Amino acid sequence: MPSPQKPRPLRPGDAIRVIAPASPMNPDLLRQGIAELERLGYTVHHDARLLARDGFFAGTTADRRRELLNALREPDTRAIIATRGGYGSGYLLDATPEWDAIRTTPPKLFLGYSDVTSLQVFLWRKFGWVSLYGPMVAAGLDHGADAPEGYNAASFAHAISETQRGWAIELQATTLAAGQAEGTLLGGCLTLVEMTLGTPWELDTRGAILVLEDRGMKPWQVDRALTHLRQAGKLAEIRALLFGDFPDCEPPAGTASVKDVVAQVCAPLNVPITWGAPIGHTPKPLLTIPLGVRARLVAENSGRLEILEPACIA
Repeated sequence: MPSPQKPRPLRPGDAIRVIAPASPMNPDLLRQGIAELERLGYTVHHDARLLARDGFFAGTTADRRRELLNALREPDTRAIIATRGGYGSGYLLDATPEWDAIRTTPPKLFLGYSDVTSLQVFLWRKFGWVSLYGPMVAAGLDHGADAPEGYNAASFAHAISETQRGWAIELQATTLAAGQAEGTLLGGCLTLVEMTLGTPWELDTRGAILVLEDRGMKPWQVDRALTHLRQAGKLAEIRALLFGDFPDCEPPAGTASVKDVVAQVCAPLNVPITWGAPIGHTPKPLLTIPLGVRARLVAENSGRLEILEPACIA
Protein backbone atom coordinates (compact mmCIF):
# COMPACT_ATOMS: atom_id res chain seq x y z
CA MET A 1 0.00 0.00 0.00
CA PRO A 2 1.25 3.53 -0.71
CA SER A 3 1.83 5.84 2.24
CA PRO A 4 -1.43 7.84 2.35
CA GLN A 5 -1.07 11.50 1.42
CA LYS A 6 -4.01 13.39 2.89
CA PRO A 7 -5.39 16.76 1.78
CA ARG A 8 -6.29 19.76 3.89
CA PRO A 9 -9.98 20.00 4.86
CA LEU A 10 -12.53 22.27 3.28
CA ARG A 11 -13.71 25.21 5.35
CA PRO A 12 -16.42 27.76 4.51
CA GLY A 13 -15.00 30.35 2.15
CA ASP A 14 -12.46 27.97 0.58
CA ALA A 15 -12.23 27.77 -3.20
CA ILE A 16 -13.13 24.66 -5.22
CA ARG A 17 -12.08 23.98 -8.80
CA VAL A 18 -14.68 22.21 -10.97
CA ILE A 19 -13.35 20.14 -13.89
CA ALA A 20 -14.90 18.05 -16.68
CA PRO A 21 -12.57 15.06 -17.21
CA ALA A 22 -15.00 12.73 -18.97
CA SER A 23 -18.38 13.25 -20.71
CA PRO A 24 -20.37 16.44 -21.36
CA MET A 25 -23.06 17.41 -18.88
CA ASN A 26 -26.44 19.08 -18.84
CA PRO A 27 -25.83 22.85 -18.30
CA ASP A 28 -28.86 23.13 -16.00
CA LEU A 29 -27.54 20.37 -13.74
CA LEU A 30 -24.13 22.04 -13.71
CA ARG A 31 -25.65 25.33 -12.58
CA GLN A 32 -27.67 23.58 -9.87
CA GLY A 33 -24.59 21.78 -8.54
CA ILE A 34 -22.53 24.97 -8.46
CA ALA A 35 -25.38 26.71 -6.63
CA GLU A 36 -25.37 23.94 -4.01
CA LEU A 37 -21.62 24.34 -3.40
CA GLU A 38 -22.12 28.08 -3.04
CA ARG A 39 -25.00 27.46 -0.64
CA LEU A 40 -22.59 25.43 1.48
CA GLY A 41 -20.30 28.45 1.66
CA TYR A 42 -17.62 27.66 -0.94
CA THR A 43 -16.24 29.74 -3.78
CA VAL A 44 -16.45 27.85 -7.08
CA HIS A 45 -13.88 28.31 -9.86
CA HIS A 46 -14.45 26.92 -13.34
CA ASP A 47 -13.56 27.69 -16.93
CA ALA A 48 -15.94 28.29 -19.80
CA ARG A 49 -14.63 25.11 -21.43
CA LEU A 50 -16.66 23.00 -18.95
CA LEU A 51 -19.46 22.96 -21.51
CA ALA A 52 -17.19 21.95 -24.40
CA ARG A 53 -18.11 18.91 -26.48
CA ASP A 54 -15.95 16.68 -28.63
CA GLY A 55 -18.02 13.67 -29.61
CA PHE A 56 -18.89 11.90 -26.36
CA PHE A 57 -16.13 13.74 -24.45
CA ALA A 58 -16.28 17.09 -22.63
CA GLY A 59 -13.62 18.54 -24.92
CA THR A 60 -10.45 17.20 -26.48
CA THR A 61 -8.09 14.94 -24.56
CA ALA A 62 -5.42 17.66 -24.56
CA ASP A 63 -7.83 20.23 -23.11
CA ARG A 64 -9.19 17.89 -20.47
CA ARG A 65 -5.70 16.77 -19.41
CA ARG A 66 -4.49 20.38 -19.24
CA GLU A 67 -7.50 21.32 -17.13
CA LEU A 68 -6.83 18.45 -14.71
CA LEU A 69 -3.10 19.15 -14.36
CA ASN A 70 -3.71 22.87 -13.89
CA ALA A 71 -6.29 22.10 -11.21
CA LEU A 72 -3.87 19.83 -9.35
CA ARG A 73 -1.17 22.53 -9.37
CA GLU A 74 -3.43 25.51 -8.71
CA PRO A 75 -2.33 27.15 -5.40
CA ASP A 76 -5.52 29.01 -4.48
CA THR A 77 -8.07 26.17 -4.57
CA ARG A 78 -8.46 23.55 -1.86
CA ALA A 79 -10.52 20.89 -3.68
CA ILE A 80 -11.26 19.49 -7.14
CA ILE A 81 -14.73 18.16 -7.97
CA ALA A 82 -15.66 16.56 -11.28
CA THR A 83 -18.80 17.61 -13.10
CA ARG A 84 -19.86 14.05 -13.89
CA GLY A 85 -18.52 10.70 -15.04
CA GLY A 86 -19.54 9.01 -18.27
CA TYR A 87 -16.45 8.12 -20.26
CA GLY A 88 -13.04 9.56 -21.03
CA SER A 89 -11.04 10.00 -17.81
CA GLY A 90 -8.69 7.16 -18.73
CA TYR A 91 -7.37 9.13 -21.70
CA LEU A 92 -5.84 11.65 -19.30
CA LEU A 93 -3.48 9.07 -17.80
CA ASP A 94 -1.35 8.40 -20.87
CA ALA A 95 2.35 8.90 -20.16
CA THR A 96 3.39 12.52 -19.94
CA PRO A 97 6.35 14.15 -18.16
CA GLU A 98 3.91 16.59 -16.60
CA TRP A 99 2.64 13.90 -14.24
CA ASP A 100 6.06 13.62 -12.58
CA ALA A 101 5.83 17.25 -11.43
CA ILE A 102 2.65 16.45 -9.49
CA ARG A 103 4.67 14.30 -7.08
CA THR A 104 5.80 17.43 -5.20
CA THR A 105 2.36 19.06 -5.29
CA PRO A 106 0.44 19.05 -1.97
CA PRO A 107 -2.61 16.79 -2.26
CA LYS A 108 -6.06 18.31 -2.63
CA LEU A 109 -9.48 16.97 -1.89
CA PHE A 110 -10.46 15.12 -5.06
CA LEU A 111 -14.11 14.15 -5.34
CA GLY A 112 -16.03 12.06 -7.85
CA TYR A 113 -17.29 8.60 -8.76
CA SER A 114 -18.10 6.49 -11.83
CA ASP A 115 -15.56 7.14 -14.62
CA VAL A 116 -13.54 9.30 -12.21
CA THR A 117 -12.50 6.00 -10.58
CA SER A 118 -9.69 5.91 -13.17
CA LEU A 119 -8.24 9.17 -11.85
CA GLN A 120 -8.68 8.19 -8.21
CA VAL A 121 -6.91 4.85 -8.64
CA PHE A 122 -4.13 6.55 -10.61
CA LEU A 123 -3.58 9.26 -7.98
CA TRP A 124 -3.55 6.60 -5.24
CA ARG A 125 -1.13 4.24 -6.97
CA LYS A 126 1.23 6.93 -8.29
CA PHE A 127 1.19 9.45 -5.43
CA GLY A 128 -0.69 7.87 -2.52
CA TRP A 129 -3.44 10.50 -2.60
CA VAL A 130 -6.48 9.87 -0.45
CA SER A 131 -9.61 10.82 -2.43
CA LEU A 132 -13.35 10.89 -1.86
CA TYR A 133 -15.80 8.64 -3.69
CA GLY A 134 -18.92 10.74 -3.62
CA PRO A 135 -21.18 13.29 -5.32
CA MET A 136 -20.17 15.31 -8.37
CA VAL A 137 -21.37 18.74 -9.39
CA ALA A 138 -23.89 17.58 -12.00
CA ALA A 139 -24.39 14.10 -10.51
CA GLY A 140 -25.45 14.37 -6.89
CA LEU A 141 -24.80 17.91 -5.74
CA ASP A 142 -27.27 19.16 -8.33
CA HIS A 143 -30.18 17.40 -6.59
CA GLY A 144 -29.28 18.69 -3.13
CA ALA A 145 -28.67 17.33 0.34
CA ASP A 146 -30.49 14.16 1.44
CA ALA A 147 -32.76 14.20 -1.62
CA PRO A 148 -33.38 11.36 -4.10
CA GLU A 149 -30.48 11.33 -6.60
CA GLY A 150 -28.78 13.86 -4.32
CA TYR A 151 -26.11 13.33 -1.69
CA ASN A 152 -25.93 12.26 1.93
CA ALA A 153 -25.11 15.46 3.82
CA ALA A 154 -23.62 13.90 6.97
CA SER A 155 -21.07 11.63 5.24
CA PHE A 156 -20.12 14.46 2.86
CA ALA A 157 -19.50 16.87 5.74
CA HIS A 158 -17.39 14.36 7.70
CA ALA A 159 -15.29 13.41 4.67
CA ILE A 160 -14.40 16.95 3.60
CA SER A 161 -13.83 18.49 7.02
CA GLU A 162 -12.90 15.97 9.73
CA THR A 163 -9.23 16.04 10.80
CA GLN A 164 -9.20 14.61 14.34
CA ARG A 165 -11.13 11.35 14.36
CA GLY A 166 -13.08 8.86 12.32
CA TRP A 167 -16.84 8.45 12.01
CA ALA A 168 -19.45 5.77 11.31
CA ILE A 169 -21.69 5.42 8.26
CA GLU A 170 -24.90 3.42 8.39
CA LEU A 171 -24.96 1.63 5.05
CA GLN A 172 -28.68 0.90 4.61
CA ALA A 173 -27.50 -2.35 3.01
CA THR A 174 -28.05 -6.10 3.21
CA THR A 175 -25.58 -8.54 4.75
CA LEU A 176 -24.59 -11.36 2.39
CA ALA A 177 -21.78 -12.75 4.57
CA ALA A 178 -21.70 -11.73 8.21
CA GLY A 179 -18.59 -10.62 10.05
CA GLN A 180 -16.26 -7.72 10.73
CA ALA A 181 -12.98 -6.82 9.08
CA GLU A 182 -10.52 -3.94 9.02
CA GLY A 183 -8.60 -2.78 5.97
CA THR A 184 -7.87 0.09 3.61
CA LEU A 185 -10.89 1.35 1.68
CA LEU A 186 -10.20 1.05 -2.04
CA GLY A 187 -12.16 0.53 -5.24
CA GLY A 188 -14.94 2.38 -7.01
CA CYS A 189 -16.83 1.65 -10.21
CA LEU A 190 -16.51 -2.07 -11.02
CA THR A 191 -15.91 -1.57 -14.75
CA LEU A 192 -13.16 0.97 -14.10
CA VAL A 193 -11.47 -1.08 -11.38
CA GLU A 194 -11.36 -4.00 -13.82
CA MET A 195 -9.87 -1.73 -16.50
CA THR A 196 -6.81 -1.04 -14.34
CA LEU A 197 -5.67 -4.64 -14.81
CA GLY A 198 -2.46 -4.73 -16.85
CA THR A 199 -1.78 -1.00 -16.48
CA PRO A 200 1.08 0.54 -14.46
CA TRP A 201 -1.55 1.76 -11.97
CA GLU A 202 -3.28 -1.61 -11.55
CA LEU A 203 -5.04 -1.51 -8.19
CA ASP A 204 -3.30 -3.45 -5.42
CA THR A 205 -6.17 -4.86 -3.37
CA ARG A 206 -4.20 -6.77 -0.73
CA GLY A 207 -5.53 -5.89 2.71
CA ALA A 208 -8.38 -3.84 1.25
CA ILE A 209 -12.03 -3.41 2.03
CA LEU A 210 -12.94 -3.41 -1.63
CA VAL A 211 -15.76 -1.07 -2.67
CA LEU A 212 -17.48 -2.04 -5.94
CA GLU A 213 -20.49 -0.43 -7.61
CA ASP A 214 -21.80 0.20 -11.13
CA ARG A 215 -24.98 0.65 -13.13
CA GLY A 216 -26.62 -0.68 -16.29
CA MET A 217 -24.80 -4.03 -16.26
CA LYS A 218 -26.49 -7.33 -16.97
CA PRO A 219 -25.95 -9.94 -14.25
CA TRP A 220 -23.66 -11.99 -16.48
CA GLN A 221 -21.54 -8.91 -17.13
CA VAL A 222 -21.09 -8.44 -13.39
CA ASP A 223 -20.28 -12.17 -13.14
CA ARG A 224 -17.66 -11.79 -15.89
CA ALA A 225 -16.05 -8.74 -14.24
CA LEU A 226 -15.91 -10.35 -10.80
CA THR A 227 -14.55 -13.58 -12.25
CA HIS A 228 -11.89 -11.59 -14.11
CA LEU A 229 -10.87 -9.86 -10.87
CA ARG A 230 -10.81 -13.20 -9.05
CA GLN A 231 -8.71 -14.89 -11.72
CA ALA A 232 -6.35 -11.89 -11.71
CA GLY A 233 -5.80 -12.42 -7.98
CA LYS A 234 -7.54 -9.20 -6.96
CA LEU A 235 -9.97 -10.90 -4.58
CA ALA A 236 -7.46 -13.30 -3.00
CA GLU A 237 -6.20 -11.14 -0.12
CA ILE A 238 -8.99 -8.65 0.44
CA ARG A 239 -10.45 -8.20 3.93
CA ALA A 240 -14.09 -7.48 2.98
CA LEU A 241 -16.41 -6.48 0.13
CA LEU A 242 -18.78 -3.52 0.08
CA PHE A 243 -21.18 -3.45 -2.91
CA GLY A 244 -23.41 -0.64 -4.13
CA ASP A 245 -27.01 -1.19 -5.18
CA PHE A 246 -26.34 -1.59 -8.96
CA PRO A 247 -29.34 0.26 -10.42
CA ASP A 248 -30.66 -0.47 -13.92
CA CYS A 249 -29.31 -4.01 -13.76
CA GLU A 250 -32.56 -5.96 -13.72
CA PRO A 251 -32.20 -9.53 -15.03
CA PRO A 252 -34.39 -11.18 -17.66
CA ALA A 253 -37.35 -12.99 -16.11
CA GLY A 254 -36.42 -16.19 -14.37
CA THR A 255 -32.67 -15.61 -14.34
CA ALA A 256 -30.19 -14.73 -11.58
CA SER A 257 -29.99 -11.14 -10.35
CA VAL A 258 -26.78 -9.18 -9.77
CA LYS A 259 -27.22 -9.80 -6.05
CA ASP A 260 -27.45 -13.56 -6.76
CA VAL A 261 -24.29 -13.37 -8.87
CA VAL A 262 -22.39 -11.51 -6.16
CA ALA A 263 -23.42 -14.07 -3.54
CA GLN A 264 -22.41 -16.99 -5.77
CA VAL A 265 -19.05 -15.63 -6.95
CA CYS A 266 -17.94 -14.06 -3.67
CA ALA A 267 -19.19 -16.53 -1.03
CA PRO A 268 -16.08 -18.78 -1.39
CA LEU A 269 -13.87 -15.82 -0.43
CA ASN A 270 -14.97 -16.17 3.21
CA VAL A 271 -14.91 -12.44 3.92
CA PRO A 272 -17.65 -10.13 5.22
CA ILE A 273 -19.88 -8.89 2.37
CA THR A 274 -22.55 -6.20 2.30
CA TRP A 275 -24.82 -5.52 -0.65
CA GLY A 276 -26.90 -2.54 -1.73
CA ALA A 277 -25.25 0.47 -0.07
CA PRO A 278 -26.03 3.85 -1.72
CA ILE A 279 -22.54 4.38 -3.12
CA GLY A 280 -21.80 5.88 -6.52
CA HIS A 281 -24.62 5.11 -8.96
CA THR A 282 -27.75 5.06 -6.86
CA PRO A 283 -31.20 6.69 -6.85
CA LYS A 284 -30.77 7.33 -3.10
CA PRO A 285 -28.80 10.16 -1.50
CA LEU A 286 -25.30 8.91 -2.22
CA LEU A 287 -22.71 8.44 0.49
CA THR A 288 -19.25 10.00 0.46
CA ILE A 289 -16.61 7.34 1.12
CA PRO A 290 -12.91 8.19 1.61
CA LEU A 291 -10.59 5.96 -0.42
CA GLY A 292 -7.14 5.19 0.97
CA VAL A 293 -7.95 5.30 4.71
CA ARG A 294 -8.32 2.57 7.30
CA ALA A 295 -11.85 1.40 7.99
CA ARG A 296 -13.85 -1.40 9.55
CA LEU A 297 -16.78 -3.03 7.76
CA VAL A 298 -19.39 -4.40 10.12
CA ALA A 299 -21.47 -6.80 8.04
CA GLU A 300 -24.42 -7.27 10.38
CA ASN A 301 -28.07 -6.45 9.70
CA SER A 302 -28.08 -3.33 7.45
CA GLY A 303 -24.31 -2.88 7.75
CA ARG A 304 -22.04 -0.19 9.12
CA LEU A 305 -18.80 1.28 7.83
CA GLU A 306 -16.55 2.67 10.54
CA ILE A 307 -13.99 5.13 9.18
CA LEU A 308 -11.06 4.68 11.57
CA GLU A 309 -9.04 7.75 10.60
CA PRO A 310 -9.88 11.13 9.07
CA ALA A 311 -9.46 11.65 5.33
CA CYS A 312 -7.94 15.11 5.88
CA ILE A 313 -5.08 16.56 7.92
CA ALA A 314 -5.19 19.75 9.92
